[in-house]
Amino acid sequence: MPDDALQRETGQGSVGGSGTAAMPFDIAKLDRLMEEAGLDALLVTSKHNVQYLLGGHRAQFFSFMDAMGISRYLPVLVYPKGAPEKTIYIGHRLERYQLEVGRFWVPEMRAASSGSVDAMERAVEAVRKLGLAHGRIGVERPFLPMDAAEALRAGLPEAGIGEALVVLERLRAIKSAREITLLREASERIIASMLAVMARHGAGSTKREIAEDLKCEEASRGLDFEYCLITAGTSLNRAPAEERWEKGQPLSLDSGGNYRGYIGDLTRMAVLGEPDAELEELLGKVEEVQQKAFRTIAPGRPGGDIFAESERAMAGLAEHDCMHFMAHGMGMISHEAPRLPTGGQMTYPAVDAKRPLEPGMVLSVETTMAHPKRGFIKLEDTVAVTAAGWEILGEGARGWNRGGTAAG
Repeated sequence: MPDDALQRETGQGSVGGSGTAAMPFDIAKLDRLMEEAGLDALLVTSKHNVQYLLGGHRAQFFSFMDAMGISRYLPVLVYPKGAPEKTIYIGHRLERYQLEVGRFWVPEMRAASSGSVDAMERAVEAVRKLGLAHGRIGVERPFLPMDAAEALRAGLPEAGIGEALVVLERLRAIKSAREITLLREASERIIASMLAVMARHGAGSTKREIAEDLKCEEASRGLDFEYCLITAGTSLNRAPAEERWEKGQPLSLDSGGNYRGYIGDLTRMAVLGEPDAELEELLGKVEEVQQKAFRTIAPGRPGGDIFAESERAMAGLAEHDCMHFMAHGMGMISHEAPRLPTGGQMTYPAVDAKRPLEPGMVLSVETTMAHPKRGFIKLEDTVAVTAAGWEILGEGARGWNRGGTAAG
């Protein structure tokens, strides 16, 4: 189909499009990854991977929840290896309006489905028309509802089914200059939001009040607020609650905010009044571990090396028993490739620990001290791998920020 003839199918037939857009990802890389995985076609169904492959499109009606209640919203992008001109996107009927005014590289856009089963049935039909009924089809099993998986198996009984999750993660792992810019902007806006909220709140503010204020502040700066993990005083509980922030006590804000499809995820500290010598020392130790971890980040070096260096740095500290270090890939979502060792509350296979870091990868680097007497002290930074080493995206406010300076 010609580039200037996008077909957009709705439940009532086809509607006119508004032209095509530039290809938002590296087709040759995707085809190579599919070849290595032995996949002939992809059925992409996760919101974030569909958004990435379509160059930023996300169905507004289903952005935050499955709004219908009787079925999952299931976008399906059908991509045949080596034939991008035959790619088909199958979306919900309510996406029609966005597809009419958007610009997409995909030749055929169908806003025709109502739920997970009929979306998959249309995808099965598309695979058959591609002549791949006996091919090997890559799916994202963790993002495929059971009823849709059953419809896939019933419709393509002779096809092989393979896992596409790693293929798509490694496709997204190297960020473009545009993506790095969005991640930097997200990080800087979160830091600015945190500083504004810290300054506004004084003695007696509850964690719930502070978290709600941060949500509003991030929204006012163009971010989609995702979460706030917050501690105040000596408590290690990170849920927004009625605990109060009082004079001389530390406050930690760990928040994720999404900017145009890319996540900012940082932690910064504040104190009401002046930090005492012990607080200065403890945050200094957390910063020391962070800086040593940064210096291990370089292209060609295995990502797992970051952990060896941070563990050595923590081992020499008196507080090592209450400290924890983690680094993970991030981009469209908080945890993505490169997948590195975890521990604690986050567990997934460290499939990329021995693989070399590459320029364009982005990491979240975080050091936590859960001090039994002084509370929760943490720094989390977003770091891009560069040709020369590393660069922090969102550098500011790393020390003890003063709370209550704008209160009253």
